[in-house]
Amino acid sequence: MHVSNSCLRHILACCLIFGALNYCFVPHALACHPKSVAGAEQVSAVVPNDNRVPAGKLEAGILNVDLEIQEGRWFPEADAGPSLTVQVFAEKGKQPQIPGPLIRVPQGTEIHAAVHNALQSGTAVVYGLQARPGGQLEPVSIPAGQTREMRFKLDVPGTYYYWASTTGEPLETREGIDSLLTGALVVDASNAAFAERIFAINKWASPHPLGHPLRRVVFAINGKSWPHNEKLTARLGEEVRWRWINTTNRSHPMHMHGSYFRVDSKGNDARDSIYGVGDRRMVVTERMPIGGTMTMTWVPETAGRWIFHCHIQAHFSTDLGLDGAEPPAPHTESGAGMKGLVMGITVLPAGAGGPPAPQSKPRQLRLLVGERPATWDAPKAHVYQLQEGNEQPALDKATVPGSPIVLTRGEPVEITVVNQLKQPTAVHWHGIEIESYYDGVPDWGGVGNQVTPPIAPGESFLVRITPKRAGTFIYHTHWHDPVQLSTGLYGPLLVLEPGQKLDPERDKTFIISRGGTDNATSPVLLNGSVQPAAQRLAKGVKYRLRFINISDNLGDLLVSLFKEGSPVSWRPIAKDGAQLPASQQIPKPAQQVIAVGETYDFEFQPESEGDLQLELVRGPVSKARLVAILDVH
Repeated sequence: MHVSNSCLRHILACCLIFGALNYCFVPHALACHPKSVAGAEQVSAVVPNDNRVPAGKLEAGILNVDLEIQEGRWFPEADAGPSLTVQVFAEKGKQPQIPGPLIRVPQGTEIHAAVHNALQSGTAVVYGLQARPGGQLEPVSIPAGQTREMRFKLDVPGTYYYWASTTGEPLETREGIDSLLTGALVVDASNAAFAERIFAINKWASPHPLGHPLRRVVFAINGKSWPHNEKLTARLGEEVRWRWINTTNRSHPMHMHGSYFRVDSKGNDARDSIYGVGDRRMVVTERMPIGGTMTMTWVPETAGRWIFHCHIQAHFSTDLGLDGAEPPAPHTESGAGMKGLVMGITVLPAGAGGPPAPQSKPRQLRLLVGERPATWDAPKAHVYQLQEGNEQPALDKATVPGSPIVLTRGEPVEITVVNQLKQPTAVHWHGIEIESYYDGVPDWGGVGNQVTPPIAPGESFLVRITPKRAGTFIYHTHWHDPVQLSTGLYGPLLVLEPGQKLDPERDKTFIISRGGTDNATSPVLLNGSVQPAAQRLAKGVKYRLRFINISDNLGDLLVSLFKEGSPVSWRPIAKDGAQLPASQQIPKPAQQVIAVGETYDFEFQPESEGDLQLELVRGPVSKARLVAILDVH
């Protein structure tokens, strides 16, 4: 076998770096020769766990399950691609799995679990193998070579998990060799059927700090990273139910393209809050916090190929993965310019459909995608400009965010996207129920042999939309280059009820974005500015405040509206363009975490004169902070 000098240097660097921390990246060139990497010949290959087959043996209301903690060789991408040696769970006598073996039982089952630490050294601390309901989850320490037995009962239905650490890191910071020590634990109601799928989000990262050229990050779903993970199939109009588990050290706003899904429960490893029928909200993006779980129901409304993905750009970027130093061609039918936390779903038609319903003549719009030159008071930017009629908008007058697109529910529109850039682009109509071909995912969207193309420089693409509901939505680039989003290719898309007119005096839109691609230094922007001008409100007048987070990587952004240091009160009325359930439209203190890709609408009526402070803060330790003034008179 011939290995080039550059490849040898890459192998040596990786082994020196990763080997020092007891885990190693095995390049594809050496995948068939594990002895070339110290210790690799001693570990078994890890198999991806699709969470379909429960572990253990269930008899007479008792589940006996024997687990091991061991090292395994994980192939998160292609089966013959690069690999990592990581710590994993296995069922005794079977291959190790990522995620770990599924524990799934009916409520009321007693668990007899034995966990053996098969590592050569170190203590494994195991969490989550205990009763539900229960108090704080107490860990069990297992020194190397030893076994511990645990007996407990699972009485409350829900989506839970178990996990372990060998480095002493808590769930919030665990991302290295022990970050894949996680397994799903599901308790079914006594009358439940196994009609849903279970998905666990996985993450591994090398020890380098953010921005380091040798840092590698792998995100996966059930042990495989897009485009190498499982592709799902659903049928039009048939209910699909999923359980999701996030044991990574990052939150993930999970976004469905083309249709809504219903949130049935949210929880963590200790408890699951299952919502009543009247409390289940409809969303297109739902934030999964660190350690969070979610049960969701989705009924596909349009045939075609769709994606469900984390909306944080760094979590589906082509820079991810073990082969990040030599990424594949940016757009192929299998990858669609993405890697990491992406799941592809093909929705099959339910049967022969009838002729399309007759529609009125569509409204004609043009969306120009260009590059605004730099001026003395504004940097160069990528911009959207909306054109209706023959008047050509001046490029030097283009704004960031892009021009608001205001549509009417039920009225068709044709939008011709014209690419005036020097590179390809694509536009995603975020939250809009639309045909897959127009959804904006190049080389993936469409039906059958019809595949959505990237919009090449100088080319155009016709999009047909008939909005099904009124609400607050977004249009933004879905091209893989993060510069397009961070320098301006996004804008508000507002859909009104028939006969309704947008009143900018009482209907205020706040677009949260990022001014650059550097996570450490790029500022937070509000409506395109780091220092937005004060807005005037009138005392006693009722306002609709629309918030849109279309930043690249601004995870959990806390949005607050203060008066003299204390939050005022507002009433949530909609999320992602859908009306919230009545039980969630209760006035509350004006503070809301808004994740990337989420929109929220609030009703607010100022009761006294004076300044209000609209504050945006990302996390307790982040420097990303912005304050805007609302002047009430």
